[in-house]
Amino acid sequence: MTLAADRLHIPAERAGARGDVRVKRHTGPRLRTGIQAVVIAVWCLLPFYWMVVTSFRDVGFTFDATPWPTHVTLDNYTTAFSTALGNHLGRALLNSLLIGGVVTIIALLVGTSAAYALARLEFKGKSLIAGAILAASMFPGVALISPLFQLFTDIGWMGTYQALILPSISFVLPLTVYTLASFFREMPWDLEEAARIDGCTRVSAFRRIILPLAAPAVFTTAILAFISSWNEYLISSQLSSDATQPVTVAIASFAGSQPHQEPYTAVMAAGTIVTIPLVILVLVFQRRIVAGLTAGGVKG
Repeated sequence: MTLAADRLHIPAERAGARGDVRVKRHTGPRLRTGIQAVVIAVWCLLPFYWMVVTSFRDVGFTFDATPWPTHVTLDNYTTAFSTALGNHLGRALLNSLLIGGVVTIIALLVGTSAAYALARLEFKGKSLIAGAILAASMFPGVALISPLFQLFTDIGWMGTYQALILPSISFVLPLTVYTLASFFREMPWDLEEAARIDGCTRVSAFRRIILPLAAPAVFTTAILAFISSWNEYLISSQLSSDATQPVTVAIASFAGSQPHQEPYTAVMAAGTIVTIPLVILVLVFQRRIVAGLTAGGVKG
């Protein structure tokens, strides 16, 4: 009887052991993934957190290493917008919005057509054009400062908005073309062919069928293009004037309330003001961004 009972208990014990192994197999990868996600999130958000904490700290305690807000004040934000000190942050924000908006619109208008042509049409020199676009995106911006400075000086464009918009378009356009071209390649040809059979021209099929389906990818590309233009500093620092400088240049030339002292707290306040709109923009439209990034990943 004892042997029989032991034999009956053996399968149950083995089943329990197998269940424990399965739980460990599922729990282990999830735990590692969670830990990695937390480490990445902390690594990415810690600089932003420290910037916000410093922006609310009194100037006399700029280098206080306390990891939470101490000596809280709003004077740094007042200093950031103080025109009496020469900090024209409000005007710079409007300049960045104008430049980023125009660059994004033009890049989408030109980039969408170019991406469709590279992805769906066959013509001579297609590979050469694609290679030229890729080469333009890899060209170092610092090498363009001297020729652009000379060119815009000769034609009287120095310190104007067009002197800042045109170079930004040249940097944003390759990103737009390659992002949308990869999406257009994955779209099924049957949709366009069916529209052509129903009497649509290639242009009308693109406008009525392809473009609405590409809306998530276009929206995502617009966000990326705007952020890229918003963060541009190198070209703008040399080609802008006091009236047209964007926020990146304006922050770099900040003056503080204390003479002969770098206005670190005011710069942190301005950085917080500049960064928060982008964070809100991404959080509000995160579903559309994710949908656009993954829309071309699976063939229809």
